Amino acid sequence: MIALNPVIHNRSKPGKFSMSEAAGFEFIQVKYLHILDIPSLAIRPGVVTSLLGPSGSGKTSLLRLLNKMASPTSGRIYYNGADLAGIRPVEHRRRVVMMSQTPVIFEGSVRDNLTAGLRFQQKEIPGEDILRNVCGQVRLAQPLDSPSAILSGGEKQRLALGRILLLDPDVYLLDEPASGLDDETADCILDMLVEKTRSQNKTLVMVTHSKAIARRISDNLIHIARGRAASGAAG
Repeated sequence: MIALNPVIHNRSKPGKFSMSEAAGFEFIQVKYLHILDIPSLAIRPGVVTSLLGPSGSGKTSLLRLLNKMASPTSGRIYYNGADLAGIRPVEHRRRVVMMSQTPVIFEGSVRDNLTAGLRFQQKEIPGEDILRNVCGQVRLAQPLDSPSAILSGGEKQRLALGRILLLDPDVYLLDEPASGLDDETADCILDMLVEKTRSQNKTLVMVTHSKAIARRISDNLIHIARGRAASGAAG
């Protein structure tokens, strides 16, 4: 069992946070199987939060709880003050979107994959200029008509990220989004995500094994380890 008493470090000034603000999460006495034991945890809205910890510590499980891909064994998780147990998963995932470390790529073209989420949510499909712009943001140089099967692992990761950007959710949940990328590309994409999060008042919660990346881009750090949380600092 991981007894999680998170040590959270942030750059924001005291007195500004209210859980009633958009896209805030709060855990109260949450247990998940034998994996997580979280007496209390708040994930603040409108900022970048990184989850740090060794493999198997429960970082991905925590993301899955935030996305309603998993439900607590006991305890409560609140989103914007509402109990997640009472929110329909499909409705929740329109606002809180998760990208796994090995993202799903569908048969078809780059265009088909970029617009798959929009079609599922029955939203308007944007024109090619917007699709190309998103490809530029994630540094994907393949033509829109290219078959997804020919893409490298890193290109598939960027394609899935582009699909999430087009959905324009309130909350991005990203599991190791830079793991398959070279350092330069990873830095550019993470900087873009951070700028978008802060300028558009969104929320980004990201799993990473890199303390250097987490400290460079994050407002908050949550350290997860077996038994207890370790101290650290953002920036």
